[in-house]
Amino acid sequence: MATKMEVEGLSAWYGRRQVLYDISLPIPERSATAIIGPSGCGKSTFLRCLNRLHEESPRARTEGTIRLDGDDLAALDPVAVRCRVGMVFQKPTPFPNLSIYENVAAGLRLLGVRRRSELDEGVVDALLHAGLWDEVESTLDAPGTSLSGGQQQRLCIARALAVRPEVLLLDEPCSALDPIATAKVEALLAQLRAEMTVVIVTHNLAQALRVSDTTAFLYLGKLVETGPTDQVFHRPAEKLTENYVNGRFG
Repeated sequence: MATKMEVEGLSAWYGRRQVLYDISLPIPERSATAIIGPSGCGKSTFLRCLNRLHEESPRARTEGTIRLDGDDLAALDPVAVRCRVGMVFQKPTPFPNLSIYENVAAGLRLLGVRRRSELDEGVVDALLHAGLWDEVESTLDAPGTSLSGGQQQRLCIARALAVRPEVLLLDEPCSALDPIATAKVEALLAQLRAEMTVVIVTHNLAQALRVSDTTAFLYLGKLVETGPTDQVFHRPAEKLTENYVNGRFG
């Protein structure tokens, strides 16, 4: 399987507090990688490093190298990186003063798309990919915040998909959703992982089993083990991994 992103010797700090320690991890192309581990182990920080959001935090810094298609992320324009590597956060974050349509079109406008026909095509395509079109087709002018929590999260996914990213990062995207909304997001991820590279942080181990091809287990900021999801959960190489996936701590 081809590698889309390559993480080599990644360490990260907030001021003097180190949160990631020398992580090296290949992220396969057109598949889903789950990042698991207890709260506070550095999962979200790792995710934010993958599209250079970590550096936006006060006094944050990193060491090591992250490559996207062989190119060093540090040498690329951050805005360009975030178009190629999209992010969906734990809490749905539709833009509060924008309609459903304009929420999705926002990224396209940022890229310079102005023609209404191109915007329409991009918005419809993104909403279709996010599995939301049938639910909002007749209410595109309604505020994005008028949608249910699960719909808002899929709207945020549509917003990320509109700029056609190569990689989609998701930080606990279902933690605030009910089981029905969670199932819809997971069904969407099953589709997307065949079309692009997906990296998902989740505390829900059953979800990691359902949606990922590869799993990486972080503990206290260090990478303990990575491999095919079935292997990590059912035949782990490390005792610490075995104890975590079997619910003995965390």
